[in-house]
Amino acid sequence: MKNNHFCIIFCMLLLSCGQNDNPKNSITTSRILEQQTSEGPKLLFENLFYDFGEITQGEQMNCVFNFKNVGSSNLIICDVGTSCGCTSSIFSKEAVLPGEEGTITVTFDSKGKSGKISTYVVVSANTYPANVLLTLSANVIE
Repeated sequence: MKNNHFCIIFCMLLLSCGQNDNPKNSITTSRILEQQTSEGPKLLFENLFYDFGEITQGEQMNCVFNFKNVGSSNLIICDVGTSCGCTSSIFSKEAVLPGEEGTITVTFDSKGKSGKISTYVVVSANTYPANVLLTLSANVIE
């Protein structure tokens, strides 16, 4: 819950910047975005795509996405959303220190699926950009 609050506050801060009428006292949004691209946490995944290959309908398959914080401050994964109910995820809500690694485990349930399937996982973190799209695919055989 704390991590979600951090991300919400962080986003509110971004949205409120640059709204001051006095240009001498305001920090523009573009300046903040420039700072975020050179400083702060940076999320780097080994792979953004995972192919399960051919699987039998009804199988539950797991895969692990490895990532590293290649930035200069703590990385916090706020949420890992999925594109459908057939996919779920497990991830650490603890801060990932600069230079440290982490994992996101994703489970795909092929029950009721057939043919070539693609599903997506959206990783939201305190980074810029805030979201990373991971893709899973499988060819489900009945």
